[in-house]
Amino acid sequence: MEIACLDLEGVLIPEIWIGFAEKTGIDELRATTRDIPDYDVLMRQRLRLLQEHQLGLHDIQEVIAKMAPLDGAKDFLTWLKAHFQVVILSDTFYEFSHPLMRQLDFPALFCHRLVADDKGTIIDYKLRQQDPKRQCVKAFHALNFRVIASGDSYNDTTMLSEADAGILFQAPDNVIEEFPQFPSVENYEELKQEFSKASNRNISL
Repeated sequence: MEIACLDLEGVLIPEIWIGFAEKTGIDELRATTRDIPDYDVLMRQRLRLLQEHQLGLHDIQEVIAKMAPLDGAKDFLTWLKAHFQVVILSDTFYEFSHPLMRQLDFPALFCHRLVADDKGTIIDYKLRQQDPKRQCVKAFHALNFRVIASGDSYNDTTMLSEADAGILFQAPDNVIEEFPQFPSVENYEELKQEFSKASNRNISL
């Protein structure tokens, strides 16, 4: 029995914070887990910038409402679901994800929560658990699943390491260089091939 675990941003959808940075012109908000490995450091920076510029949850949701999945993402996900059970393991937030999950036909998503006040000011965030992507893979192993995982950033590498097979998708050079043990692909056709190779079943492309 095999299960596929995918990161969300950078694999199926654009990076939300980069899209918001482009909308607001705040370059510091372009930082992602591709740049800053420590997720708490990254989120504290984001929360500080939102407070400094008096931006809230509704401002980010307005940008997300106009976003779409990456070209080819929905077709790839349809192919993947035909051959594997699929779970999205993401460090995004449920308060962000709904419009994009709707466009992807609502795959299973495990992520985090934001804490906002009545005015929509984001005052904190709550992780579902520490090192959640690795912990999910460990839990799937305990349920006797074989896990194949794919992601693009530093925060995906513990998931890829814990999985039976890990694949980097459109990862930046710094991540590829630091984690040469994982095959690295640049498009969905190559990602299909890697999932097929990593499977212990004969999967058609």
